[in-house]
Amino acid sequence: MASRKLLNLVPTALAVATALLYLTSNAYSASPGSSAVLRSPGSLLASNSAIGASLVRGMNPVRHDGGAEPRTEGSTEASTEASTEASTDRALDVLASGVHQLSHPAALRDAFQSYFAFASEHPEQVRKPYLYFVDYGLSSSTPRGYLFDMHALRVVDGPFMVAQGRGSSTNARGVPTHFSNSFGAATTSLGLYVAQELYKFTGHAGGEPYHSVGLRLAGVSGHFNDNARARGVVAHGAPYVTATRAGRSEGCPAMTPERARELLPKLASGGMVYLFAPDSNWMANDPWLSRG
Repeated sequence: MASRKLLNLVPTALAVATALLYLTSNAYSASPGSSAVLRSPGSLLASNSAIGASLVRGMNPVRHDGGAEPRTEGSTEASTEASTEASTDRALDVLASGVHQLSHPAALRDAFQSYFAFASEHPEQVRKPYLYFVDYGLSSSTPRGYLFDMHALRVVDGPFMVAQGRGSSTNARGVPTHFSNSFGAATTSLGLYVAQELYKFTGHAGGEPYHSVGLRLAGVSGHFNDNARARGVVAHGAPYVTATRAGRSEGCPAMTPERARELLPKLASGGMVYLFAPDSNWMANDPWLSRG
């Protein structure tokens, strides 16, 4: 009986010996040019667990304790803001020299920041790389419109004449000072817009009808311009806009008919429009501007 029990213990002893040999052989690691370092079996298990965890975490940052750094809402927002700021700075560095005159030092930065902030949050709506920018802090006798390619970072056209809403200024050649989102006000509405579909526009100038290409706009700067489409505020060509005089519209950022035919199709269905003026209330409260 004793010999039989001894025989039964042999397989178990062999298994234990094999396991010890395996752990001993794997308890050493060597790097080129260095001596072997003895590690305990427990440290080996901990190391393998950390590697497996890192594979599961993918691109998540790793803390010093080996755990994954959680992607909090705050860290995501901070990353998005940093990306927007970097894109804005780059666009300013490249494009600012192509802009002849501005009414306020923040005009171009605000336009680019708003563009990149909205594009980051709503990429499905920004399907074209073009931004139509107008500085309404300048008079209607000053060229104040530009079209930028925000991907290639180039000035496609500008400066050129752009009309203002007749309710925004007391005379045809003045600087607009009153901005409103109200129905029937015939005023310019400041802020950021998404360019929508093209259509056949019909207007009246001097009591006579005229026809041009029109581009519908959706205001996305909250209560500053969210009535734009319902009010009929659109970009279009108009005969009262010439190379030397902009004239006044019903609130539309109108341009010459020839330029409208060339530029508006580029903006249609996913470009953006930004109408600026040094209006302190709007500048402090537009939802796409971050002022720390």
